[in-house]
Amino acid sequence: MSQPAFKRILLKLSGEALMGDDAYGINRDVVAGIVRDVAEVAQLGVEVGIVIGGGNIFRGMAGEGSGMDRPTADYMGMLATVMNAMALADAFRVAGVDARVQSGLRIDQVVEPYVRANSLRYLAEGKIVIFGAGTGNPFFTTDTAAALRGAEIGAQVVLKATKVDGIYTADPKKDPSATRFQSLSFDEAISRNLGVMDATAFALCREQRLPIKVFSLFKSGALKRVVLGEDEGTLVYC
Repeated sequence: MSQPAFKRILLKLSGEALMGDDAYGINRDVVAGIVRDVAEVAQLGVEVGIVIGGGNIFRGMAGEGSGMDRPTADYMGMLATVMNAMALADAFRVAGVDARVQSGLRIDQVVEPYVRANSLRYLAEGKIVIFGAGTGNPFFTTDTAAALRGAEIGAQVVLKATKVDGIYTADPKKDPSATRFQSLSFDEAISRNLGVMDATAFALCREQRLPIKVFSLFKSGALKRVVLGEDEGTLVYC
């Protein structure tokens, strides 16, 4: 059996990914597929941390656009991510996989607060750690939370799961001649204005020399191939 290319990863999932083809909410079949893929990777001995968004329930930026106070909207968005984290953790439980939710906001009666030492211990014990509530602060995206938690837990890579199978020279839906980058540097991604992650998250990963791998969440076996170091998705490196 091939050896994993990474010992510890941070997987970034968007809230919208949990919807599948539904208009909103959580699609149980999609969640079951995510759990199956992550469990397969964990069985290889890879330690997995997950940051999840909340856009399938509520998006802070949308709330602000409707006239809501931005911090209030962002806190509501953070609570949505906690709901997603709890749903995902329960799906892991059903599948017989041990998972823990840690929240950047204190909601002690519901989930435990984020404590770095505890998350490191859980990871070393082979548990999946799901980080909810983003960074715990308004004005920051879950992309930034992924970069932050990835750096804090010593992840070797941030895996950004999207609807496309990598970074392309142009939008492949609009330009059939667009080609996928196998890899590119942070500087090249900036110069091409490729928008891999939001600027704060991207700058943090670059500063911490934390590579980013963009791949498709909906491509069968993609997560395992990424972890095994195969040609899947696009790697952004320092």
